Amino acid sequence: MEEDIKKCIQVLRAGGLILYPTDTIWGIGCDATNAEAVKKIYDLKKRADSKALIVLLDHVDHLDHYVIDVPEMARELVDVAVKPLTIIYEGAFNVAKELLGENDSLGIRIPHDEFCQQLCERFGKPIVSTSANMSGEPSAATFAEISPAIKGGVDYVVKYRQDDSRNHQASNIILLRSDGTFKIIR
Repeated sequence: MEEDIKKCIQVLRAGGLILYPTDTIWGIGCDATNAEAVKKIYDLKKRADSKALIVLLDHVDHLDHYVIDVPEMARELVDVAVKPLTIIYEGAFNVAKELLGENDSLGIRIPHDEFCQQLCERFGKPIVSTSANMSGEPSAATFAEISPAIKGGVDYVVKYRQDDSRNHQASNIILLRSDGTFKIIR
């Protein structure tokens, strides 16, 4: 795991793409502050750039560096979530504008698995996390299900957890407005 994290950080800093296991399913990632790297993900997935991507962040205390007004409820939701939870916040900043949706919204997840936690913490910036599949195709639940086109289209493929055959699932998603109201997306 240590070598994978070191290599991932090197690739992320160089503006490259990684294929990595997340707290949910396998993902394609890049430096969320690098617009060119984000564009590479859209190109690889053949995904319309009007569809926003989510990011992983190391700690709930760092939300203020990327969201103008973090509702107090967000911290509580992250603390009590039993299953991985992506929260969409309005008024995001300090990330590539290509990641933002309506009202400058951005989906952010604080992963609790050891690999992602260490990767995010040591990289020191948000990391894009989008499913490792071509746009419109089903998400790969295991590494073995990821297409050769995706595996060959990134700059580094993490070795850690490639043999994990458990059927991982995508996160729950909640839209949390700055006024504290919310909508369950998934």
